[in-house]
Amino acid sequence: YDRTVSFRRGAREAPRSIRVSSWNFESYNMKTGVDFREIPVHDYGDLPVSNDDSPREMVKTVKEFSTKLVEEGKTPIGIGGEHTVSVGIISSLPRDIMVISFDAHLDFRDEYQSENYSHACVIRRLSEYVSPRNIIVVGVRSAERNELLKAEEEGLEYYDAFSFIRDKRGVMREIKKRIGDKSIYLTLDIDVIDPSYAPGTGTPEPFGLQPIDVLSCIEELSPRIIGFDLVEVCPPFDHGETSILAARLIRSTIEMIWLRRIKDKGLG
Repeated sequence: YDRTVSFRRGAREAPRSIRVSSWNFESYNMKTGVDFREIPVHDYGDLPVSNDDSPREMVKTVKEFSTKLVEEGKTPIGIGGEHTVSVGIISSLPRDIMVISFDAHLDFRDEYQSENYSHACVIRRLSEYVSPRNIIVVGVRSAERNELLKAEEEGLEYYDAFSFIRDKRGVMREIKKRIGDKSIYLTLDIDVIDPSYAPGTGTPEPFGLQPIDVLSCIEELSPRIIGFDLVEVCPPFDHGETSILAARLIRSTIEMIWLRRIKDKGLG
């Protein structure tokens, strides 16, 4: 789904491209020490949405499906598509969670191109469900001035890419302190990563984060992750490297969550 995309269209093709890219990997991950074949993962396939659906209709479809997963005690994992899909998944979870968004953009506009449920309004819509003080955006390097002022007024915490690159360890310490004992939903917009590594995205921004740093952050946060998504891969503007990176990030995150589950059960 990529109906509200404002620059480079094609994110609706990402789920299939990411799946196909994942077939290239060996099942064993040397970093996590996990064999993916041992994890009980089910790929439902693509939800019945299309660009003929309004953004609100799409969000409703995603929320209804994600709610079923949550009620069954499963961990929802979403692959976009544009970033708006995150609203549907997160609104199926408890309101007292922390939302950690890795994104080149703040996404805190009230509306964009006459649409409230635009990819540029994701964090604003989420702040109406989860308190803005329970949302942290990491890697920002593009925002509109009034959008920034409103975010600061509402108590939204964000770390720009330049601050993160200067002091990764300090930023992560602050983030984990703010999270405390809350559960985390992680939403990863691939454009948080520098376009030299991830060129296939709808709204690329130079001077981004490196993939290994994002992976390290996910590893630190993984003990509290109860759901996540990866969005905004745009295959028509990719030679395959962005989909490969996205597939590896998704698999590694699943493995890290699985390791936590094993340890919680005393099996690891």
